[in-house]
Amino acid sequence: METTLVYIGLGSNLNYPVSQIKQARAAIAGLEKTKEKRFSSLYRTEPMGPDQPDYINAVMAIETQLLPEELLTHLQSIEQAQGRVRTEDRWGPRTLDLDVLLVGRYCIRTERLTVPHYGIAERAFVLYPLAEVAPPNLLIPGKGVLRDLLRRCPPKGVHRLGEDEVV
Repeated sequence: METTLVYIGLGSNLNYPVSQIKQARAAIAGLEKTKEKRFSSLYRTEPMGPDQPDYINAVMAIETQLLPEELLTHLQSIEQAQGRVRTEDRWGPRTLDLDVLLVGRYCIRTERLTVPHYGIAERAFVLYPLAEVAPPNLLIPGKGVLRDLLRRCPPKGVHRLGEDEVV
């Protein structure tokens, strides 16, 4: 069966965010038919919504034989197992947010899944960790080349954590 390179965005700003990200990484790497390829540094980023703590964000590259919707189902199960409660508040705080950013060079638009992720080209908290695990000439379908997107998206409010800051 064919494997596909997939990039996943990870984010958390509740209940020990660094631990949430580390647990999610291990859970994703442990999925059937899936292998971790690369994992970015952790980044502290300002929240998109008001009145909440900063986020910890990262991007993980995996190779998987899972179909995109199967992968999404597994990711949502991981979120739920780590205490995520889905609410109507799109920009609210959360224990864990796992987003399928890219699936090979595919464009996907279903009721449950949009790939490339709808905000990928404008979000520094996605682009900068993605740039650590993907080639600079990565084509993001319908959005452009990663290095060009980075030039147009300054890293305002995005701080890469050093080893001494990751506890």
